[in-house]
Amino acid sequence: MFPSFLLHFSPVPIIHPPIHIHPYPSIHPSINQVSDLTGMPMANASLLDEATAAAEAMAMSFALTKGKRDKFFVSDKVHPQTLGLVQTRAGALGVAVVVGDAHAAALDGTYAGVLVQYPDTYGVVEGFAGVVARAHAAGALVVCASDLMALTQLQAPGDWGADICVGSAQRFGVPMGFGGPHAAFMATSDKYARRMPGRIIGVSIDSRGKPALRMAMQTREQHIRRDKATSNLCTAQVFVAYLLLRAGRVWGVVPY
Repeated sequence: MFPSFLLHFSPVPIIHPPIHIHPYPSIHPSINQVSDLTGMPMANASLLDEATAAAEAMAMSFALTKGKRDKFFVSDKVHPQTLGLVQTRAGALGVAVVVGDAHAAALDGTYAGVLVQYPDTYGVVEGFAGVVARAHAAGALVVCASDLMALTQLQAPGDWGADICVGSAQRFGVPMGFGGPHAAFMATSDKYARRMPGRIIGVSIDSRGKPALRMAMQTREQHIRRDKATSNLCTAQVFVAYLLLRAGRVWGVVPY
């Protein structure tokens, strides 16, 4: 059962066109906030939850390697629900998920990507410079599942070489709400932006020459042709993303 106040902020434009448009001034700063904390230049408006975001990152890794690889490595220290969903999604895609110690993984040209948890499911913080070096040498992408609260104190994943960063924003000012909804985030580099699922809000110039917020990119099948879509999942939890921004302002994490 969802908290009733969250149900009034549906991102679906057909049902709530004004609510869909007005949150842009909140979503854009929250995107910048995620970008700063992850150390990556591009972030989307939000995703469904951390587990599905990790599965989306896996699918994104295979798309970026043009579907020529059939394995995806997952650290044995990721959250169990994340591992379970990645394995389920991989089965539908015909991808083999290999689980083990990321620091000892024998990565080669058959792997599209590697998923690590930072901090891991036991709360341990590990360095992944060696994993990143071996993954990139094999042509694989590194996906980091992380936590925004932890990233206020830890080195940003983008700074140590991760290609994609995902996670849940629940700890960043969002109530438990009987299990949800809790917005996920995804951040990556500019060169991977067109393969990233979700909505990207950007700043443009309107007809009067003034700055204006707009949906710069929308990659869900709701907006574009189904065969060109990167995802069919919920790709913006508007009010939850707004709470994320408010938490950052209250705690002084970022000056937006």
